[in-house]
Amino acid sequence: MVEAHSVLGEQVRMPVEIRRADACSALFLADVSAARELLADAGLAPVTMFGKAVLSLAFVRYVDGDLGPYHEFAFSLMAKQPGRKNSTGAYIHWLPVNQSFTCEAGQSIWGFPKLIADIDITPDGHGHRCEVRVDGQLVIALRVADGFPMPGGAGGASIDAYTWRDGILRRTPWVMNPGAVRGRPGGSRVELGTHPVSDQLRALGLPRAALFSSRIGVLRMTFADAATVLQTREVR
Repeated sequence: MVEAHSVLGEQVRMPVEIRRADACSALFLADVSAARELLADAGLAPVTMFGKAVLSLAFVRYVDGDLGPYHEFAFSLMAKQPGRKNSTGAYIHWLPVNQSFTCEAGQSIWGFPKLIADIDITPDGHGHRCEVRVDGQLVIALRVADGFPMPGGAGGASIDAYTWRDGILRRTPWVMNPGAVRGRPGGSRVELGTHPVSDQLRALGLPRAALFSSRIGVLRMTFADAATVLQTREVR
């Protein structure tokens, strides 16, 4: 663990704080065989519910934080380390962003699979819609309905985020402090493009109805430094 990391000539101190953001997310049951395939290289196993894997799609509008303002889309699977208790976390499989500084920081500090994409987040009636394009090619569009007001503290969690990059499995402590939370069963609509990531989502069973969707109107988060869980080759 280190106190700060150098990113593009700037110092990023740990833990990184997000002071203001808003987010929408949708939770799905997914094909467990396809999930195992995506998790295999990282040595993780899918967490299952009713015999299905658990898939999360989310989009976040970061307004004020240590990495600057940006938009982000997250494709993750709930996963665990086989044979280890209390190891459940969110495996971040794909994490496009629309700004270069957070892209470099995410890759170099935590091993997040960040890449630059066009991410358009807009209000859409009683909900919000996010469209993600890579090199002009549609990958996914996700609409999440606002839902119903939920009790204070709903949607908050302290969870590990797993990442796999350059032969290293990392685990990052991630704390959420949400407010103005709304949610409902279902409540999402997914459109897929022709990108390879679109095909991965199809293999997982999308588009399909979500188990649950939510909107966090006021979100604060903290990301600690990453810890190495497994390293399969020398890092130069």
